[in-house]
Amino acid sequence: MQWHRHIGWTPHDLGWRIAALFMVGSSLFAVGAFPPYSQLVDGRLVGITFVVGSLFFTIAAYGSIVQVINDGREPRARVKLWSWSPSGPLWWAAVVQFAGTLLFNINTIDALVTTFTVEETNRLVWAPDFFGCIAFLVASHLAWMQLGGRFWFRDTDDPDWWSSLLNYVGSVFFMASALAAFTLPTTGEARNITIVNSGTFLGAICFLIGAYLLLPPTQPKPAT
Repeated sequence: MQWHRHIGWTPHDLGWRIAALFMVGSSLFAVGAFPPYSQLVDGRLVGITFVVGSLFFTIAAYGSIVQVINDGREPRARVKLWSWSPSGPLWWAAVVQFAGTLLFNINTIDALVTTFTVEETNRLVWAPDFFGCIAFLVASHLAWMQLGGRFWFRDTDDPDWWSSLLNYVGSVFFMASALAAFTLPTTGEARNITIVNSGTFLGAICFLIGAYLLLPPTQPKPAT
């Protein structure tokens, strides 16, 4: 498989915009969870980094919905911005993923509030994170099954296989981070902050590479 992809600058191409937006969002999540940044930078700035990253995720996820519902349309046909088309797993994957990103928006914005009690933190910060991660897992599973038709298959020459696998693994890392982020009533601290940061960082890296592989491969240089 050709791992080198052509990033370029083609904002008129919806596929390029989706990949680029997911890459930016993933990069911000990775930076926000990276210890030298999260430990040395003001906590509010770290929180804003996650908020902005989640917004990029949401815009990219909506782009995925638009891409799915317009697949196969005539070149001159009007682009549909929404369509209730629950007949295929790709539509469900895109919609469920979009719902997950909206929950991440709630999670990251609420996380900026420092006056919540432990109960409020778990309800308003942890719960949206947890259910958002469930949505990402479901969306990743649907996309994976659509690609191969069964739970495990191998096609290492296909960039879509790698992208789907990395998104699935990234969703698992995000879920591990969410489970570890539950605030303990006894201490008021997250269950395991190391897993929270490492899960978020590794998940974001998986999503970053997965989005990168959505870009077209670099064209080989002509022989001289």
